[in-house]
Amino acid sequence: MKKSLVALAVLAASGASFAQSTVTLYGLADVFLGSVKADNGAGISTTTSLLNSGGVNTSRWGVKGSEDLGGGLKANFLLEQGFNLDTGAATAGQAFSRQSYVGFSGGFGEVKLGKVWTAYDDVSGASDAIFDAGALAPMNLIFKSTGYQANPGNTVYYATPAMGGFGAAVSYSLDEKVAGAAAVTSFNVTYGAGPVAVQLGYQSEDITNTALLPEDQKFTRLGATYDFGVATAKLTYGKVNNLGNATGVDTTEYQIGADFPVSAALTLSASYAKSDESGLAFNPSRKGYGIAGAYTLSKRTFLYGGYTYVTTTQAGAGDATGSALAVGVQHKF
Repeated sequence: MKKSLVALAVLAASGASFAQSTVTLYGLADVFLGSVKADNGAGISTTTSLLNSGGVNTSRWGVKGSEDLGGGLKANFLLEQGFNLDTGAATAGQAFSRQSYVGFSGGFGEVKLGKVWTAYDDVSGASDAIFDAGALAPMNLIFKSTGYQANPGNTVYYATPAMGGFGAAVSYSLDEKVAGAAAVTSFNVTYGAGPVAVQLGYQSEDITNTALLPEDQKFTRLGATYDFGVATAKLTYGKVNNLGNATGVDTTEYQIGADFPVSAALTLSASYAKSDESGLAFNPSRKGYGIAGAYTLSKRTFLYGGYTYVTTTQAGAGDATGSALAVGVQHKF
């Protein structure tokens, strides 16, 4: 009898604990139909029709949860896997290619331990027009400051709570003395109040095997948006020092664009981006423009479509060009 009473007490206590915990299955499915054209500047041109995943955002599914520990403190976890919606294949060949972490949150902010997005990645596309779409935004197609390590493993991440519109985050990823791995130091500072928002991000990647990769790549991102009501202006500045780990090879780039809300459901967006390298015998220059629209069907589903065109200068040849015309749908669950 006593053992039964003890067992019931344990079950009752467990039930109370579980009642304060939440576990959620979530995901995002994004697919587009498009036509992509490429010209190498030497007379060879190809056009490809395709059905592809991730026109705006990478398709993914995940499990996340939190437990109320009392006093405003919560324990949190998240496991997230990317996949290609058109083929069903998992991305990156990992069990959880996007994120896998456990941590705590409360009045002090939030701490994450595991494989997480860096503090620089948090603000990388915050001021990019064309919905920061992976397949359509010119910035994502030509910027070299998007070539950073976005979600390295072995990461400690901390974000402050919002304070009067200001926020900040810092992350550090250990290289664990693995040859070719990078110790990644990253931070951001943000401000958002009323119609204006500003984001500053920085990331340094210290490669362990310096004999093969002599210089650390350093990424800087500055972005700003201003909501005029009839349109929201979006500006982005990017810089890379020691591009490709090469001494003195730098890239300076910018993006300017705007979102135009036509109605409660329809938003149009336009963008122009440019990227210039220095420190090479021949310094290539890249530029691109795009226009797109998104039509909201519900809180979780929208249609999108757009066109983008990019060019790259080449030594001893004409400009290489590329264009994409795409329509797609995204659904969140």
